[in-house]
Amino acid sequence: MLPTLRVLMQMGSLQRLLPFWLAGLALLILNLSPWLMAAVAYGIVLQFMVEYVMHRFLLHREPPQDQGVFNALYRSHIGHHEFPGDPEFFTGNDHWYAVRFGLLAIALHSLVLWPFIGLAPALTWAAVALFVGSVTAFTFYEYCHTLAHLNIRKGWFGQRVTRSHLAHHFQDHHATFHVSFGMGWIDRLFGTSHDPSVARQRYDRDTILSLGMDPEDLRLVTARKAWGLPSMPRGREPSTQG
Repeated sequence: MLPTLRVLMQMGSLQRLLPFWLAGLALLILNLSPWLMAAVAYGIVLQFMVEYVMHRFLLHREPPQDQGVFNALYRSHIGHHEFPGDPEFFTGNDHWYAVRFGLLAIALHSLVLWPFIGLAPALTWAAVALFVGSVTAFTFYEYCHTLAHLNIRKGWFGQRVTRSHLAHHFQDHHATFHVSFGMGWIDRLFGTSHDPSVARQRYDRDTILSLGMDPEDLRLVTARKAWGLPSMPRGREPSTQG
């Protein structure tokens, strides 16, 4: 647990979210009510859905042809698949993204609720939902994700999280987009649960780490160079046999 927490403490996005989480918690305590507790629950569920949607449709989208856009996607996710043991690639490099996303979500929720409950209650509800509920769920996600990738002793919880998530990395990157413990129902809901027989049909040893791309694709080679990485992930060097 402690090695995982040490990595989490170094994550720029969590560091920047902490003041907003504390402000949201203060709002919750000062205005405690069943209405705001419902906001926390809503924010948690919303974040778990966002986790799935962003992972599946944004981070695993068709690789861009533009090299600059590809480099950004590589830094935010493809590089993590090619170098899954490198903590530097557990998250993207835009550490303010989560804050901007949260503020935008609060604005949108407030606009929807404003006509029904007034501006101040709408802002309070949205801030508690997003900066208490969603940030708490996001931190839990980062904990599960980091725990899955660290080479440390793991108990029952850690083994379950690791087995589930590493199936996405090393068996079938088209499935198991949830990461947080207990959220497998989201993959089942959208038909992307891990299926061993389907995974065996899809599996390609040479491209599993590069999300189906040829490891020698010029976009990958250029992105690795741009981020100061080896020209080829370990264990994926081109074969010299026939």
